[in-house]
Amino acid sequence: MSRLQVVSGKGGTGKTTVAAALALALATEGKRTLLVEVEGRQGIAQLFETEALPYEERKIAVAPGGGEVYALAIDAERALLDYLQMFYKLGSAGRALKKLGAIDFATTIAPGVRDVLLTGKACEAVRRREKQGGFVYDHVVMDAPPTGRITRFLNVNDEVAGLAKIGPIHNQAQAVMRVLKSPETAVHLVTLLEEMPVQETADGIAELREADLPVGGVVVNMVRPHVLDEDAVRAAAGDHRKGIAKALAASGISGSARLVGPLLDQAAEHAQRVELEREQREALAKLQVPTYELPFLGEGADIAGLYRLAKELRKLGVGA
Repeated sequence: MSRLQVVSGKGGTGKTTVAAALALALATEGKRTLLVEVEGRQGIAQLFETEALPYEERKIAVAPGGGEVYALAIDAERALLDYLQMFYKLGSAGRALKKLGAIDFATTIAPGVRDVLLTGKACEAVRRREKQGGFVYDHVVMDAPPTGRITRFLNVNDEVAGLAKIGPIHNQAQAVMRVLKSPETAVHLVTLLEEMPVQETADGIAELREADLPVGGVVVNMVRPHVLDEDAVRAAAGDHRKGIAKALAASGISGSARLVGPLLDQAAEHAQRVELEREQREALAKLQVPTYELPFLGEGADIAGLYRLAKELRKLGVGA
């Protein structure tokens, strides 16, 4: 069972919502999960309707069965200060560097440093143990950058390890990569049943595999129920138009004859969408990874919606 669950996806697919629901699902039955945000958008705080997350681990929800979900918004500057203190004992000196602007320079200009700090902080949480020897968190869920840059984000430590042949930076990068490329980690990609998100998912999986990063599953989000198939639409559009009008009239709907055309147009659009979704499911099946489908929430992804999605993810066994 992977203890670090990385969730990525094309923008607009609901990856943050899926990551939050997955954290709730994994915290079921007394487990403790840490939900990590790395993009500075405070999307987790918005979903859980709480104040902006600080750079500290804070309990934000209780899962079914008494489990707990903690959240952390990783700030690259603060993470670099932690790093300087941990490896170089530069507590006050590090704060002085921050005042001089050196910390901001390192996290915004130096290639790869920011991503190293973000992934390193998450991996530290995965490895952290209590005094009794057990892990502090049963699972860590990372709401990661979008699919287009997820491989570079996770693999940047390899580049750093190649540049720094010895010393703390080299050792830190190697330790992080040991976690990210091990069975402890699973990278899940969130998509919709639409051509562009599915293609980006396929490209992302290919890049992850090429970099030897562990692919988990594909979560198909916001799946709408099928009401009519194409055969039903063709039948209704053929010899049954009069029958449809008669059925509408019998239901007490006035102007039923005028409604038949618009209703059939909507039905045709629905059938077209069903066919397009069938094609995208076939494309996902070719990726040969586990695929899970989550329903569209008409009421939106509020707290109740998150718990509903968490229940679906538990039932599907995502991350288990």
